[in-house]
Amino acid sequence: MIVELAGLEVFGYHGVEEEEQRLGQLFLFDVQLEVGERGVSDRLEDAVDYTQVAGAIRELSGAQRFDLLEALATRTADLLMERFAPERVRVRVRKPQVQPAGMTVEYSAVTVERP
Repeated sequence: MIVELAGLEVFGYHGVEEEEQRLGQLFLFDVQLEVGERGVSDRLEDAVDYTQVAGAIRELSGAQRFDLLEALATRTADLLMERFAPERVRVRVRKPQVQPAGMTVEYSAVTVERP
């Protein structure tokens, strides 16, 4: 079974540029947690509560500043492994407000997986 959050919007002050650190911007998190049969019992206490997953991501983003998407995605994956003990986790962090070398792209992203 996979618990998934797609497009979780979290505002953060991450980035290398001074303006990114000062003004902040929106980041989009796509998360998949492979949880085995947890939740089959139809009891929330047996399952991975996706509202707690979202809260953990928001808490991490607000508590720590990252220069690189790679570091933000890695720390998010590690936190989710520690806190929710899934069999596997996949985290993609998208940065929609990016213009590399003045060019327009839909977003930049980094994906991290942990077994």
